[in-house]
Amino acid sequence: MSALVTLDLTDWRPKLPASAQHAAAQALEDGSVLVLPHVNFALSADELRFLSPNWSNGRSKNISLEGAALKGALGSATDLAALAAMIGRFAADAADLVTALFPRYAPYVKRARTSYRPQPAVGRDMSWRKDDSRLHIDAFPSRPNRGERILRVFSNINRSEDRVWRVGEPFEAMAKTFLPYLKRPLPGAALFLASVRATKGMRSEYDYLMLGLHDRAKADLAYQHDCVQEIAHFAPGTTWLCFSDQVMHAAVSGQYMLEQTIHLPVSALYDAKRSPLATLERLTGRTLAPAS
Repeated sequence: MSALVTLDLTDWRPKLPASAQHAAAQALEDGSVLVLPHVNFALSADELRFLSPNWSNGRSKNISLEGAALKGALGSATDLAALAAMIGRFAADAADLVTALFPRYAPYVKRARTSYRPQPAVGRDMSWRKDDSRLHIDAFPSRPNRGERILRVFSNINRSEDRVWRVGEPFEAMAKTFLPYLKRPLPGAALFLASVRATKGMRSEYDYLMLGLHDRAKADLAYQHDCVQEIAHFAPGTTWLCFSDQVMHAAVSGQYMLEQTIHLPVSALYDAKRSPLATLERLTGRTLAPAS
């Protein structure tokens, strides 16, 4: 069965009947990628100039907007203000899409970093841990989230080229493969990392396991080649969204993509039993992210 579910929507603020909202939420929380081929983030005539890798400072993989701070970009103050406005408009549209599609999420939506990726998806020289052309779930060494969900909205703003992904097997199947190889964290490790500010807050055992699954999957080239997977083509003008902490994904090709990260507590889900936290607690038989 394909992990891709297509929704025939045309607006960033769709009005759906409750039954359709519930079906979309169930697919999303089951680990599907929701594809919206007709929800297009349109650029103005002036903004078309930003379809160039020359706006990147060359050091950062992405150009990012957090609050009013634009990072990773080069240009005059006027140019950078216009670029930030474009990225900010996408951030607002992405948040509107999520709250319209999933009313239960609306009170909990916490917008994080908004990214613009003007560089090609592959071709940069990087370590295997940072190589997003390898199938992975999202987990971040310096930002423990104690089970909080990572929902991401993407839009291909390329005028002519598809964004291409590999989408891997379900989260639970991947976890069953690699969990036996993961040891429990050393006592006091989380406190030490937080005290030296290597992490923004205390890692839970959930964070430790998610990082381990991320690294094990990326490091295992046989798994990368042989696991169940499919190729997903996101045509120009397509928007798509998924829980990137649950969907095994890898960037194959493409250039010029916008991405919005949204954090949600597990309590916001329509069915918390589908979350990676619940899955890992069931597989390990222990509580992995105690309430803070």
